[in-house]
Amino acid sequence: MNIIQPPSLPFKSFNQADKAVEYVKEIYARNTQFVRDAVIKMNDGKAPEGHVRATYPLARVRNTSFQKVDSHLPFGFLHSPGIYQTTLSDPELFHHYLTEQFELLLKNHNCDIEVGESETPIPVHFALEPTDTLDGDTFNALNIPLRDLFDVPDLTHTDDEIANGTFIPPNGGPYPLAAFTAPRVDYSLHRLAHYTATRPEHFQNFVLFTNYGFYIEEFCRTAHKWMEDGHPDYDAFVEPGNAITHNARLGGETVGVAPAREPQMPTYHLKAKNGSGITMVNIGVGPSNAKTITDHIAVLRPHAWLMLGHCAGLRNSQALGDYVLAHAYVREDHVLDADLPLSVPIPALAEVQVALEEAVAEITNLSGQDRKRIMRTGTVATFDNRNWELRDQTEIAQRLSQSRAIALDMESATIAANGFRFRVPYGTLLCVSDKPLHGELKLPGMASDFYRTQVSKHLQIGIRAMEILKKQPAHAIHSRKLRSFAETAFQ
Repeated sequence: MNIIQPPSLPFKSFNQADKAVEYVKEIYARNTQFVRDAVIKMNDGKAPEGHVRATYPLARVRNTSFQKVDSHLPFGFLHSPGIYQTTLSDPELFHHYLTEQFELLLKNHNCDIEVGESETPIPVHFALEPTDTLDGDTFNALNIPLRDLFDVPDLTHTDDEIANGTFIPPNGGPYPLAAFTAPRVDYSLHRLAHYTATRPEHFQNFVLFTNYGFYIEEFCRTAHKWMEDGHPDYDAFVEPGNAITHNARLGGETVGVAPAREPQMPTYHLKAKNGSGITMVNIGVGPSNAKTITDHIAVLRPHAWLMLGHCAGLRNSQALGDYVLAHAYVREDHVLDADLPLSVPIPALAEVQVALEEAVAEITNLSGQDRKRIMRTGTVATFDNRNWELRDQTEIAQRLSQSRAIALDMESATIAANGFRFRVPYGTLLCVSDKPLHGELKLPGMASDFYRTQVSKHLQIGIRAMEILKKQPAHAIHSRKLRSFAETAFQ
């Protein structure tokens, strides 16, 4: 079939990051619009007279030296001579990120940024805007398979080989410039909107995950109060359905409505300038959800994510309501076994650990031995079996004892392991809600009191930890522990 394409655009070289990003935007806008226009014409029953194709922008740099780069950052440099390139998507969303990455390359390598069109087609699904509406009856009446007329998502372009460290480039390149290709990014951006009922542009660089709705209720209460009070640091609060409450100091306008049905993973965004606010996601229960949402949020390149949730305390010395700061993980969640071998250790990140400890001290007003009485640092075991208590516990208890685990849950190791895999700084602070090995379960009255007194304080600790982290420079947050031998230059 005849291929219908827009006129080709040339590669251009830039020594200014903002100019390079503007050309990426020009290519992306022109090419996505070309595909959109052809689709929208089909609403009038006009099928294209061939296969419509437009491609993603591509950024490329050339390194000609083994000269070592003197940088405190664990990213922003090229590991060896050769050509480095990546396809790019949605440059409006990633404007600040791309500008920063290009600036680092220009500074560290004295090279030009080359921008042009790639050979990777833009799938029709990713070219459309959320507001585009299509007439299904008219499409069906044409009786032409969509794949005959447009490119569709190709899974060979959306795998995680680069992030997993299993991609082997040709000798001398081209080497990957970023961990994610444009189709992989687009796939996740669409999944995020589906799972969370909020648009990707609302996501902030500091992300809290929880496995209980109580935390979300408290987050919403806190955020709405801050908007009413004119909080100096946060500009708006976004809820599912993209319902936005603006800060009172900015007019206090409220726009949008909640969706008719709650999304699978309700997500809320306390927005600040340059994405420096806090996003909170209720992932529900289980490692599958934990992997799913972190797989997708990772393409936004956040600066940190933390798990705040409940866990089973494994030590008799623990009390309901005590905190657990994870410094190691037993991975029995199994959802990442194919992507990250169990032999790979998941290290604690000192910067995140210190921020969490400081936050606990500030919110509880406890220090020294008094703080140790309510918070233990140790190993968290993550299982994929919610009803592990119903099995013969002899073997399970022995393994937990050998690992020195002090708590057990179903999400924390997954979130930490995916943080490690995707080079996103991670941490875990849990709250003991029961002690099944010691026959100590919550009674209804105890549970109400426990939740009332502990959830608010736990959430405040998480928010405070993020505020501590975001005041630190990038090289302090993004630990070199997360980078391998031959890393991509983009953060």
